[in-house]
Amino acid sequence: MQQELPLDPQPATPPKARRPRPPKRPAPPARSDMRLVIWVATLIFVADQVLKYWVVHVLRLDRVREIDVLPPWLNLRMAWNQGVNFGLMASDTDITRWILIAVALAIVAWVWVWIWRSNASVLARIAAGSLIGGALGNVIDRLMYGAVADFLNMSLPGWQNPYSFNVADIAIFAGAIGLVLMPQKKEPERPARKTRTRTPDNPRDGTGKSG
Repeated sequence: MQQELPLDPQPATPPKARRPRPPKRPAPPARSDMRLVIWVATLIFVADQVLKYWVVHVLRLDRVREIDVLPPWLNLRMAWNQGVNFGLMASDTDITRWILIAVALAIVAWVWVWIWRSNASVLARIAAGSLIGGALGNVIDRLMYGAVADFLNMSLPGWQNPYSFNVADIAIFAGAIGLVLMPQKKEPERPARKTRTRTPDNPRDGTGKSG
């Protein structure tokens, strides 16, 4: 009888190569929720403009000039400030007015972007909202009146304060101090992944397993 030859084994199909996984995209940086900044800025802006309208158009302080409320601690003294705080950079030219408006708007934009990108804390966002609302309040004054309406005056017994200010000035000062002194909220650090190192069993090596 003729011996049957074994069939040729079929060649094994090579395993399909796995597609390399694309690298994971880094998580986007955390951003601040700016709703609190908007609410605080709106509250400061509205309070400042309402008080200025009441003092200038209702009490007619621009004509009366002086009203004693709780002398000498609190008085109303009308002063049109064409410069920055305490009359610095005061000038009656339109160029100076528009320069101050542009500087104030630039500061508002810079503070907004800085707080939004820094994942700021709640107190820092409140401070930023105070500064932004106060700065916008004084900008509106320069657009409407050509100068900032200052009317609050606080003095002491035996000492008369020559300067006046407004709610926007208080908010700007408090917001700037808050942003300088308050620490920013840091992002939590991600724990590093531990990599496992495998030691191959080598019979020639003394550390290998023996049968």
